[in-house]
This record gives sequence, C-alpha cells and structure tokens, in this order.
Amino acid sequence: MFDWHEALQTLLHLSVAFALTGIIGWNREQEQHNLGIRAFPIVGVASCGYLLLMHRAPFTTGDLSRVLQGMITGIGFVGGGAIVKEGATAHGTATAASVWCAGAIGAAVALDHYPTAVVLTLLNLVALRVLLPIKTKLDGERQKSTD
Repeated sequence: MFDWHEALQTLLHLSVAFALTGIIGWNREQEQHNLGIRAFPIVGVASCGYLLLMHRAPFTTGDLSRVLQGMITGIGFVGGGAIVKEGATAHGTATAASVWCAGAIGAAVALDHYPTAVVLTLLNLVALRVLLPIKTKLDGERQKSTD
C-alpha cells in the first residue's frame, strides 16, 4: 500500500535539498561556471535520495558508511570535471569544492540534520561571495610580483 505520509516526508527532504543546493548553483551560474543551476541541485537531491533509501531500509552503520564513501568519491569525479588547467593556473576549484559541499548538504537533509545543511549552505556562499574580492586582490598581488 502506498504510504502518503512517507511520500510527503520524502518530498519535503528532496525539496529542501533542492532549494539549498540550488542557491549555490545559482551563484555558480551567475559567475558563469560550467557547473551551476542544474548540476548543484541534482547532486544535492541525488545525495539526499541515496541516503533516504538507506535510512528507510534495514541496513547497518557499515552499509551506510559504504554508501557515503561511494557518494563522496562519485561527487569528487563530478567536481573534478569543473577544474580547468590553463598554463600554470587552475580554474574551477571553488566550484569543484562546492559540488562536494552540495553532496554533504543533501546528505545532511536526508539524515534530518537541517541546521547542518543550512550552515553548510551559508558557509559555502560566504566562501564564494565574501572571499572572492580577497582572492582577486591576492591574485593581483601575485601577478604583480611575477611581472
């Protein structure tokens, strides 16, 4: 029999994961990075979904640990695709790290750690927005010292 309560709970979890990671994706899209408004929510929702499946079934802590390890590795490959090397510099590392964070956000939501998911989202946005001018300034100073 279809359990409407469980369906609504699942919808709530997946919607929160989608919304929180979508905010980060929006930021990356605005900065014109190759991963953005579509990829981030997909990573967050998929991470949440995998753990919801584990959470609802009779698996051991070891099983959950293996699922998390696989997710972390897989998300690392997705993030690795965002990194582009140009000469001596690499671009996209913040986007790659943010993809990993999106996976952690989805996992936190699945495990009902909503405060953790919100704080991860906020700290990721701080790193992307607030620290960007500092990074730009430091990069400019490095460029001047090599000229």
